[in-house]
Amino acid sequence: MTVDRRTLLRASARIAGLAAGTAALTACGGGRTGPSAPSPAGATAAAGSATAAAAAAPASGPAAEPSASPALALPPLAADTPEEVINGPRGRPQVALTFHGQGDPAIAERVLQTAEQLGARLTVLVVGSWLDEQPQLARRILDGGHELGNHTQNHLNMSGLSAARIHAEIADCAERLERLTGSIGRWFRPSATQYATATVREQARLVGYQHCLSFDVDPIDYADPGSDRLQRRLLGSVRNGSVVALHLGHQGTADAMPGILAGLAERGLGAVTASQLCS
Repeated sequence: MTVDRRTLLRASARIAGLAAGTAALTACGGGRTGPSAPSPAGATAAAGSATAAAAAAPASGPAAEPSASPALALPPLAADTPEEVINGPRGRPQVALTFHGQGDPAIAERVLQTAEQLGARLTVLVVGSWLDEQPQLARRILDGGHELGNHTQNHLNMSGLSAARIHAEIADCAERLERLTGSIGRWFRPSATQYATATVREQARLVGYQHCLSFDVDPIDYADPGSDRLQRRLLGSVRNGSVVALHLGHQGTADAMPGILAGLAERGLGAVTASQLCS
């Protein structure tokens, strides 16, 4: 699937128009599906991710750890947001492109830049050990207008761990997020499984995450199917309210991003953060 410059320019203009319309939408309608009952109104993580650009210059290398700065408040979630979000409202022309945060930082940077050039906003669920190697990327993601969340410290199979180990995996990544950005973020996504067990949800709440973030579209980009096939898989499954699972650090995913965003724009779908989707 080839995307020429005119297509990208049209997509950019279309996405910018969708983003402008999104600001007027505040009510979160029904239509979500999930294994858990809705959380009470206003039950969100105490600290939100920052989305404003930092005044200071970014760190020059992985050894330099950026200073934390106060986090800006995220949009409040709708009262009917479930404990585990699988998809957003089906009545809005919006989707959330969510990324597992791990891998080659140069490829991650390319994904972020493509999204920003085309007016899209992403949600990155980071692995704590990746932040240990690339601490500058925490602020880089936020400064691009994207959202950060927690994807455990070591990316283990959460379904096979004890409650104490699950807690440690979530808390260790949360500590790094708070130290680097001033916030633990709003969302937790368990590793090596699509859905959170009751034990995982309980331990996430104890750390400070009122909501786990699952997904309803998985184009299996981590298997490196090639950018054309990845675009076809994703665009063939996505619809209003979809939460899409993707991965930073895969070249094919970076290659597919312009075509994915152009395809979404042609369908009138805006790419927003998970919090915007559920607000």
